[in-house]
Amino acid sequence: MRRIAMSVAVSAMVLPLAGCGVLNAAGDDASASPTVGDEVTVGLLLPEKANTRYDKFDYPIIKSQVSELTHKKGKVEYANADADAGQQADQMQRMIDEKVNVILLDAVDSHAVAPTVKKAKAAGIPVIAYDRLAEGPIDAYISFDNELVGQVQGRSLLERLGSGAGLSDKIVMMNGSPTDPNAKQFKEGALSELNGKVTIADSFDTIKWKPENAEANMTEAIGKIGKSDIAAVYSANDGMAAGVIKALKKAGVTTMPPITGQDAELDAVQRILAGEQYMSVYKSYPDEAEAAARMAVAKVQGKDIQFDALTQDRIDSPTDKQIPAKLVQVSALTKGKIKETVVADGIYTVDEICTAGYKSACEAVGLR
Repeated sequence: MRRIAMSVAVSAMVLPLAGCGVLNAAGDDASASPTVGDEVTVGLLLPEKANTRYDKFDYPIIKSQVSELTHKKGKVEYANADADAGQQADQMQRMIDEKVNVILLDAVDSHAVAPTVKKAKAAGIPVIAYDRLAEGPIDAYISFDNELVGQVQGRSLLERLGSGAGLSDKIVMMNGSPTDPNAKQFKEGALSELNGKVTIADSFDTIKWKPENAEANMTEAIGKIGKSDIAAVYSANDGMAAGVIKALKKAGVTTMPPITGQDAELDAVQRILAGEQYMSVYKSYPDEAEAAARMAVAKVQGKDIQFDALTQDRIDSPTDKQIPAKLVQVSALTKGKIKETVVADGIYTVDEICTAGYKSACEAVGLR
């Protein structure tokens, strides 16, 4: 997938629209969505519950933002598929039948959901792919820069291994679910940093991102490579990092090799403080969720200028080209960066992080 700069500047569209006095109109494009007022219903389909971010951050932030944008008249219909693609298809069909105005879709299986995306399109309901790029005729896509996520993870591992790192260092790669297109991009980004610099001794695509599956994979890797010969572990997210650490502990490892993660989950932040996990990738969920809500409301209210301003990137999916997109930037979260990321952004308070078992570790990095 590639990112292509927007070929027409947003400012070039402002003058003729403003001159016609239809700033909030959908324009004369026959395929434009019909405009609605503030009584907007946004269908929100999230993929799983193993990652705590969806219920803790994404849903409440989107719900609050939709309410704010619509003078408290809009609402969000929410469903979580719990990693079941069939269940998500049923949830999406129900939203189509209920005639929601727009759907924000975080796909369990980006390929399997395509027929239901087509049904939404046929029903005149715009679909915005949220966090994961779905196949089918989606209207827009918003996510983090996924290749950059993998690059940050791979680069962090190399920095932790130090200047002496080389092909004698054996790395285990714990990649995400094969049905998630983001997982492929994370892996590609990581490999762009790791290939030729260390040896990838084993690599797994972890079904449904489940920590227990990552634990089983890691146990297999330890059996093949030997617990003492694993220099580092690339884990695509924090939940799987927990499974990796569990497997290493069961094998008798007391000092963990550097292990990556993603999502800055509270447990992971505490593991980073304790030295069990080296880093996570911090992604500003408020930025992503708020932008997604603005995109959804602007799309159905016919506010094309606002929508275009929010989607200045371009993405290709396996089925469609030049999809309007917004790619949000990310950063590495290591022990010394907890205060300036998750604490500064209000994701967690110091009290939430620095519970009894972590107080001394918190004090060591200035978290008080």
